[in-house]
Amino acid sequence: MNSIRITMEGSEGAAFSAHWRITHEGETTEHIEENGTVPAEFSFEGTALEGTVRLLSDGDRLVVDIQKGTNRSRSSTQGKGGTLTVSIR
Repeated sequence: MNSIRITMEGSEGAAFSAHWRITHEGETTEHIEENGTVPAEFSFEGTALEGTVRLLSDGDRLVVDIQKGTNRSRSSTQGKGGTLTVSIR
């Protein structure tokens, strides 16, 4: 299964930026979200994903949940400038 699902949760309306690098069949593509808000959801086809997510709003909490088949990665940060580096294979 090569479907990768990303769910962004936390404080309603929290602002974030995200830079995703998706590898599929040896090719890497990038998806950049400069002004996202919670809640948000992304789906990609790929064998691996790496990403950097930065919380842009003050006093908010951000939870990033990534799922690919039975593999799951869940990370969170709080406070403006909080940055998460995530990956799943």
